[in-house]
Amino acid sequence: MFEVNGHNVLYILLITFLSSLVLVPLSKRIAIHIGALDYPNQRKIHKRVMPRLGGLAIYASFLIGYIFYGSLTTQMLSILIGGFIILIMGMIDDINPLRAKYKFLVHILSACIVVFYGKIFLTEVSMFGLYFVVPEPLNYIVSVLIIVSLINAINLMDGLDGMASGISSIYFLTIAIVAFILNRVGGLDIILSIIMLGATLGFLVYNFPPASTFMGDCGSNFLGFMISVICLLGFKVTTFTSLIIPFVILALPIFDTAISIFRRLLKGQGIAEPDREHFHHQLLKMKFSPKVSVIIIYLINLSFAAVSIFYALGDDRFAMVIYVLLMLMLLFIVLKTDILFEHKKKDNKKK
Repeated sequence: MFEVNGHNVLYILLITFLSSLVLVPLSKRIAIHIGALDYPNQRKIHKRVMPRLGGLAIYASFLIGYIFYGSLTTQMLSILIGGFIILIMGMIDDINPLRAKYKFLVHILSACIVVFYGKIFLTEVSMFGLYFVVPEPLNYIVSVLIIVSLINAINLMDGLDGMASGISSIYFLTIAIVAFILNRVGGLDIILSIIMLGATLGFLVYNFPPASTFMGDCGSNFLGFMISVICLLGFKVTTFTSLIIPFVILALPIFDTAISIFRRLLKGQGIAEPDREHFHHQLLKMKFSPKVSVIIIYLINLSFAAVSIFYALGDDRFAMVIYVLLMLMLLFIVLKTDILFEHKKKDNKKK
């Protein structure tokens, strides 16, 4: 049986999955009671009022997993503090939406706690036989930027039932698989990945389309926070594999976030201004149903995850072929849809 720090992986998954499965209905009741509800509008896809506090169940399941299988260290304490701040900010935003600049400041605060107090930051990298140290204060700045960016990337991907939770689950699963391939089963990033995988899958049972609840900002921000922390913890191995794998797995969220920023700048909009031109919106415009659209997104993310796994196995050539094909597909989508440039509609009316 696979073990991490002397704990059976299946037990960790089972405990956190069942905890989440039991706690999600409770989070729905809390959301309804305190008014953390998501109302349909022109920009949103759902047609009925939805509770949006599922992230509370994910966080509680994460805590249960930590209590059973974690250990108290300065790094872990910084993650607990930063994650709690992110959760509270998200809950407030789910009840009464906050301005983007205030949320951004909280993201920076949580990132700084992890980076400066927990000492979780990028320090050195080796790749292609080359080795270099990331100098201060650049290493702190880059690390904070990674955390804030990934929090917002996952938040932006929370636009369809099951999308953010599914993408996050694929990330956590892939990190765990790669860890076993590379025989790195004692790191904090691995135990956190398995705990978060169980917690997120338990929520996905209720969130897969048609969803009965949403995770809300408290959930998407917390997932982005944990993904970024695990990403930085992986950098501690200081190999190119640890550097490239998290970003390959998250290629679609990063791509969608980057394209969204460019699109809004081209239109003269604020980068935090919401719109209906994200990747999943393009799939819906192609007449795919929400369920089929999210499955397509899962398949794309699984393909990027396969690149990471083949890379970890040492099959660089096959991994590169898959990666190039996927990037060409994304380029095709950019050129053929309105995700970046708005295409002029053909006027078929007779003059």
